[in-house]
Amino acid sequence: MKIHRGVVLRTTPLSPTLTRVTLGGPGIREFVSTGIGDEYVRVFFPHGDDPTQVSLPVPTEDWWETPEGAPEAPMRTYTISGVRPDAGEVDIDFVLHAAGVAGPWAARAEPGHVLGLNSPTGLYRPPAGIAWQVLVSDLTGLPAVARIAADAPVGVRTRIVLEVPDDADRVPLAVGPDVEITWVIGGNGRRPSALGQLVRATVDDRLDLDRGYVWVAGETIALRDARTYLRRELGLAASRFKVVGYWTPIAAWDEKFAALPDSVRRELDAIWAHQDDAEVEDVQLRYEEKLDQLGL
Repeated sequence: MKIHRGVVLRTTPLSPTLTRVTLGGPGIREFVSTGIGDEYVRVFFPHGDDPTQVSLPVPTEDWWETPEGAPEAPMRTYTISGVRPDAGEVDIDFVLHAAGVAGPWAARAEPGHVLGLNSPTGLYRPPAGIAWQVLVSDLTGLPAVARIAADAPVGVRTRIVLEVPDDADRVPLAVGPDVEITWVIGGNGRRPSALGQLVRATVDDRLDLDRGYVWVAGETIALRDARTYLRRELGLAASRFKVVGYWTPIAAWDEKFAALPDSVRRELDAIWAHQDDAEVEDVQLRYEEKLDQLGL
């Protein structure tokens, strides 16, 4: 793993609630893309008032650590929306909102401001020989959907359903003739998310379930229903779908999780520690059921 220092080259508004930040500089020239459409990075934001100063952590074998005595940089996870190695540029699209770290930073970003980011990892891995795929997401997953759709193989029917907060967020996507896009207004922290219902309405046994792939991303709470439906109700093999939670609508989730009694934390840890030969998706379902009981 590497930690890259990225300098803002420019910002590009994509919609009233989505802006693209293009990073460059010597550190970005060393950035190596996985080539996977939903590849993501940990983004390290300025730790103080100076937007040109970031306390970058030091990479370890498969993680990182803050040097002793150095301030810890706020960190969030973001999808890479574009990589241009020849130009030494990386794009990250930010949803603008007033709360938190990333949205306010992106709203004020200017050339010369600095971010840190680690080496990317991707999760989109459809089985070989699929005949169809379904991509369902809210606005936070739009960058990944755009990259996946742009690279969709000819002959693979691709159905995209995007839940966005407003009509103005229907940004143009470069897609081929086998791609169909449906836009739905809702969710995204403004209204209750319909991602679970959208997955249920789009993927059912009218499809040849053994020849397809489903990728779903967005609000974590809404996606719990999607995971339950795909795995338990439809019985899809874990290799046939991926559900990726990008954000939670629960305020102060991290603080509430950290405040759980030690006995409850041990119970949650035990769900993963004793998974034996169980599929990861089944373990995730049990973990999410426990979080639901805890109001998380």
